[in-house]
Amino acid sequence: MTAMRAVVQDRYGPPDVLRIEDVEKPVPEPDQILIRVRASTVSQTDTHVRAAHPFFWRIIGGFRRPKWRTLGVDLAGEVEAVGSAVTEFEVGDAVFGSPSSYLGCHAQYVCTTTGRAIARKPDALTFEEAAAVYDGGSQALSTLRQADVKPGQRLLIHGASGSLGTAAVQLAKHFGAHVTGVTSTSHVDLVRSLGADEVIDYTREDFTRRGVRYDAVIDAVGKTTFRRARRALAPEGVFVATDGLENVVTWAAMRLFRRKRLRFGSGRRSREDIELLKGLIESGEYRPVIDRMYPMAQVADAHRYVEGWHKAGNVVLTID
Repeated sequence: MTAMRAVVQDRYGPPDVLRIEDVEKPVPEPDQILIRVRASTVSQTDTHVRAAHPFFWRIIGGFRRPKWRTLGVDLAGEVEAVGSAVTEFEVGDAVFGSPSSYLGCHAQYVCTTTGRAIARKPDALTFEEAAAVYDGGSQALSTLRQADVKPGQRLLIHGASGSLGTAAVQLAKHFGAHVTGVTSTSHVDLVRSLGADEVIDYTREDFTRRGVRYDAVIDAVGKTTFRRARRALAPEGVFVATDGLENVVTWAAMRLFRRKRLRFGSGRRSREDIELLKGLIESGEYRPVIDRMYPMAQVADAHRYVEGWHKAGNVVLTID
């Protein structure tokens, strides 16, 4: 067996269930590329899957124990080998994106087919910066599509300083919306620097009691509900949720009456989205936001920081 190092877990639990272990290095199939991973991110998704919290993650990822031993939804790295049928990438290409439907990027090597959300890395970005692009960017695009964002639309982004939020602010401005970001005191300047037209400090003001009505409200952190946010919605306004059991129940009830004012971001990953993000980076309209970087050996510390819910943008894991 040719070995590589990877972050693994064999049971659900706190960050200390994670460890670094020698595992088998993947070998690319004819239609695959082998990527030497240089950086990934630790996302809220990673912390949820690791702990199986909320409980429904056990239904998706294994009821008794994790079926995904290695977490990590996005990466940046270099193509080390290509399959015999691959013509789009060459050995030595610097690439970034998401190689699979879910996880596996917290490892030294990853195999993926060329049809996945993988693209050549913009020259202006480091591997660490490139790793911080796709997860938040793809989720932001999904929520903006659900919000049917368009020029002149009044859009509020609740949780505008997180991975999804910092991406959504920039992308909404690209699409021509009037953007109001909601964040904490320490992140007001960051959100404003990303192009938000207005920024609300939630520690000082409740966006639902301002008397302003928005065409769409995106909850980028899963911390509010349609029931609460509807006070800030225009009569035909849309609330886009990313989490929350109450929102799921409300969504199901509203579907019975064919009402579509509550929607969920799909979290889809596509080649078209990674190319869109790459183009916006190269044109100067989009930049990834990094809060902290941790080496692979400190992955448990990275998880503890992320699940504290105070990060701005992304937390990057560098892969030795």
